[in-house]
Amino acid sequence: MSNVFPRNCKISMPLAVQGDGVYIIDRTGKHYLDASGGAAVSCLGHSDHEVIEAIKSQVERLEFAHTGFFSSVPAEALAELLIKEAPGDLDRVYFVSGGSEAVESAIKLARQYFVEIGQSSRHRVISRLQSYHGNTLGALAAGGNLWRREQFNPLMIETSHISPCYAYRGQEKDESEFDYGQRVANELEAEIQRVGEDQVMAFIAEPVVGATLGAVPAVEGYFKRVREICDQYGVLLILDEVMCGMGRTGSLYACDQDGIAPDILTIAKGLGAGYQPIGAMLCSGKIYRAIENGTGFFQHGHTYLGHPVACAAAHAVVKKIMDRRMLDRVLSQGVRLHKALLDKFGEHPNIGDIRGRGLFFGLEFVRDRDTRAPFPSQLGFHKKFKQAAFDAGMICYPMGGTIDGQQGDHVLLAPPFILDSGHIDEIVSKFDTALKTTLRSL
Repeated sequence: MSNVFPRNCKISMPLAVQGDGVYIIDRTGKHYLDASGGAAVSCLGHSDHEVIEAIKSQVERLEFAHTGFFSSVPAEALAELLIKEAPGDLDRVYFVSGGSEAVESAIKLARQYFVEIGQSSRHRVISRLQSYHGNTLGALAAGGNLWRREQFNPLMIETSHISPCYAYRGQEKDESEFDYGQRVANELEAEIQRVGEDQVMAFIAEPVVGATLGAVPAVEGYFKRVREICDQYGVLLILDEVMCGMGRTGSLYACDQDGIAPDILTIAKGLGAGYQPIGAMLCSGKIYRAIENGTGFFQHGHTYLGHPVACAAAHAVVKKIMDRRMLDRVLSQGVRLHKALLDKFGEHPNIGDIRGRGLFFGLEFVRDRDTRAPFPSQLGFHKKFKQAAFDAGMICYPMGGTIDGQQGDHVLLAPPFILDSGHIDEIVSKFDTALKTTLRSL
């Protein structure tokens, strides 16, 4: 019997007891290749001694200091490192304990910024359908993941949602990728005008959409147009890199590959690589100065902000990614994994699309490859695939409702950056086993 309140009360899960590189080991000794890094978290694998030593060393010096009284050496060092590499005018870092807290902080900062500069009518957030920004109420309201939102709708603030940049499903036959991207980007301008430009405070989007769409990057030019629209109407651009940031797509910040910079950016997951719970919100100097020169106090906070041990762990993680040319490895191993997936599944009748960047890939399942028709949602294809992969000794991240919140199935792969060619072969082999098992069960 367990006293733990699990995510799913109807499933009994094995007990994880050890991590070894790209593997998690349960108490029976079974090894599971962590092909999704949990939820795109474990970018350095599960037994990195340098990060472990950084945690031990910090605990011996100082385990906790409340940010109402102190800053700390690890927090200062990590903020300096993140800003040194940050795009655009990002200048300040606000440390939290995870991705939902980071997004919640970003939304509240956007609101306070406009209050401080005398534009208090601005309060609306625009986001995209099929996005996911976290599970706290503000973050959940911003997101476009319908099944996560449904039962909590009465508790959430009103938000607007425009179309995602999802070329596989949205691009018309006579339309170029660029024209498609401009068309869906221009929905933002139309929505700002519909709601009222004096009402809108922020547009939030994932540079590469993670959980809800399955590693979908925007087409070229999409985010540049979004940036132009935000600038034209005085709307803050918040980029959510909780899942796709910190090297996952091949650059420390995913938006670098789109050639833009946000006003506010959120990170988590790979920031701590699973060794400590940590997230962060980065904001521009302009936004920070509005607070500094106004009330001087961000009306927000949590007990574990800037936790010294979490910051020490994250500093070791980011330094390792940057100092050991780990980003080059993400790109090279990403090319190898992508090729291996295409070679094995590129013409598979039940895989319609293989997409992503770096070591962040999504594979979309279809009933018919030619028509792109999905499997009936009642089959629960993604759930069956997850179990089949787990039984085969591989952890992956499947999701349903890919197309519209109800129809469609996909799976995310986001393996640790340290994987080698043998691990790539193992991923492909176990994926194939899981797919065959799932199809046989239908």
